[in-house]
Amino acid sequence: MLKKQAENKKMNIKTLSFGCRLNALECEKITRMLAGIVDTAIIVNTCSVTGEAERQCAQTVRKLSRENKNAVVFVTGCGATRNPGLFKNIPHTLVIDNADKMKLSSYVDAIKNADFDTSCSVIDVFKDNEPRLSKKFIQVQNGCNHDCTYCVTRLLRGPNVSFPYNEILADVKNAIKDGFYEIVLTGVDTASYAIQEQGKAFMLADLCAKILTDVPEIKRFRLSSVDPASPQVPRIIELMGQDYRFMPHLHLSMQSGSNTILCAMRRRHDSKKLMELVKLADGKVSFSADIICGFPGETDELFDETVDMVRKMNLINVHAFPYSMRPGTVAATMPNQINRAISKQRVKKIMDVVKKNREVFMQNQIGKTTSVLVEENNIARTPDDIDVKILGDFLPDKTICNIKITGIDKDMFVGTLI
Repeated sequence: MLKKQAENKKMNIKTLSFGCRLNALECEKITRMLAGIVDTAIIVNTCSVTGEAERQCAQTVRKLSRENKNAVVFVTGCGATRNPGLFKNIPHTLVIDNADKMKLSSYVDAIKNADFDTSCSVIDVFKDNEPRLSKKFIQVQNGCNHDCTYCVTRLLRGPNVSFPYNEILADVKNAIKDGFYEIVLTGVDTASYAIQEQGKAFMLADLCAKILTDVPEIKRFRLSSVDPASPQVPRIIELMGQDYRFMPHLHLSMQSGSNTILCAMRRRHDSKKLMELVKLADGKVSFSADIICGFPGETDELFDETVDMVRKMNLINVHAFPYSMRPGTVAATMPNQINRAISKQRVKKIMDVVKKNREVFMQNQIGKTTSVLVEENNIARTPDDIDVKILGDFLPDKTICNIKITGIDKDMFVGTLI
């Protein structure tokens, strides 16, 4: 496989990522790293956030193996690291641990030590489901130093490692050169970003401010998700009010609105902190959040505290999902585990509340003018991260323009170009 590359400079590497946006971003980096070294291969970056995620990853890798009997399949990511046995016995797959997936030598050694022929790797069937994005995600850190009782990701990705500013700046400038004018900073625990810059602490808000100053070509700027406990979040909200390019929307890794459950999760915020952020935003910043339903010990009354918090915060979007027991975590050993059917019912109840919040929010936007980023087929994204269908002539992807919101079509706005 390596020798063939010397004769055939055409690279045919296909990637498939599961779970967080960070996995997709890592696939891009791995592809660039293998360029000129590996000719043809499939890379699957797996997820382990839930047991269902692991099952889907293994099912997909088995299908790829059946349909591509001569292709080398590299399997990496959290799922492959936590449960390599799910993948090692799948024909012509090579498992790369999370700790080694950004090391070129890991792939070279895996190929050399493979117990199957890698010299004529051929991809026969591959359906590319990766979304086409008009915005560019930039990784600023990896890992996490906290000890939430439910989380297996921190065990698989290791402690927080924040990337040097110059590397991040180079990635941002390259994104601009490639025609991306909306930049999104991301990581495992983005809010924990911290380095020493000229002998001083350089934190997430400092990073955001400096990027916006050093790269004036940026037209839109976002964060992917932040921990509401971080003292950086109030500074971020203030920065949003100071620079119009910083989109006024925050996605919080909230997980619950009940102080009892937050304590059991070992989260570092409480309901008071959440409401302080809403008060600080003063209606000028919208919020969305992640919420786990059915955490061990979550009674109906405690769940209702979360529902009430979703209403009070006026969350316009929520990623709600049933709690998934992950072996090796503290939460897996807790008493009063909740029946999954109940957890799913709670997800539906949360989403019904969010739907009402969103409907009220969207109705209040009709008639207003806003800036949007065109993503595909005249579907654009507002600063509040809501889709809008632009009527009229076709607009190229990545176009940033002003529209007037004229109505609502199901779950998206309808607007006209100004």
